[in-house]
Amino acid sequence: MKLFYRQYGEGPYLVILHGLYGSSDNWVTIAKNISLHFSVILPDLRNHGHSPHSEIHDYESMSSDLHELASDLGLRKFFLAGHSMGGKTAMTFAMTWPEMIEGLVVMDISPFSDIDRQAKAQNEMNSILKSIVETDILKAGSRAEADRMLAERITSERVRGLILKNLQRDEKKRFSWKLNAVTLINNLDKIVEGLPVQRQVAGFPVIFLKGEYSDYIPDSDHQDIFKLFPAAEIKVIKDSGHWLHADNPQAVIEELLGLLK
Repeated sequence: MKLFYRQYGEGPYLVILHGLYGSSDNWVTIAKNISLHFSVILPDLRNHGHSPHSEIHDYESMSSDLHELASDLGLRKFFLAGHSMGGKTAMTFAMTWPEMIEGLVVMDISPFSDIDRQAKAQNEMNSILKSIVETDILKAGSRAEADRMLAERITSERVRGLILKNLQRDEKKRFSWKLNAVTLINNLDKIVEGLPVQRQVAGFPVIFLKGEYSDYIPDSDHQDIFKLFPAAEIKVIKDSGHWLHADNPQAVIEELLGLLK
C-alpha cells in the first residue's frame, strides 16, 4: 500500500508513526523542531489520514506498508519511532527487518498484553470509534459544532481534539471523516493484542518512553521487554499520560535527539 507521508529537514532519516485515531499531522510540530538534525518522515498509516483504506488492519500489514515506503524512498537504514499503535507497528517492523534499523523509540506501549488489559483497551477504543461512526457529522456546519456534537459522547477535550483532526470537507464543503472508523472497529482485537515474539532483537539502541501517569507499559512487562530487546532502556516522561508527545513535547524531542548520541 502506498502511504501518504510528510517530510521535513535534513540529516539521518527518522520515521515517526502515529497512534490510533492519529495522523502525520499530530507530529508536524515535533518534526519541525528536530528538522535541523533529522530528515523526518511522517507517514499516515493505513485507514488513517490521507492514506488508502483497507479492510485489513493488523501489524504485519502496517509494517509491510512501511517497508514499501522505505523501499520507495531508498531508505536502507533509518531510525524508527512510534506511539501506541504506531509503536507496535515499529516493533513489528524491527523484529522483521532488524538490519534496517539504526535505533528504535517506542512511545507508551508494551509489546505484550493480557486478557484484562486487552479487554480494557478494546472497550475504550470501541467507545471512541463508535462515537465517530454514530455522530452525523454531515449536520455540522463548523468545527466548533462538530466538537459540541462529539462532546455528547466523548467527554475528554484532549481526545476530541485528536479526533477532530480527522475532519475534512468534501467538494460541497460538507464535513466527513478521513478515519476509516468502521474497519478499525472490526479489527480492534488485532490492534489491542500483544505482538507475537519472533526472536530476540539486538544490534541497535531501543528506548521505551513511558508516560508518568500511563499504565500502558506496566512494571510487570519490563523483564520480558529486556528479554526481547536486550539493549532496551525504559524512561519515564514526566507530567504526561498516554499522549506524552502532546503532554510534554519537549521531553520527547530531547529523547529523539538523544538517538544521535
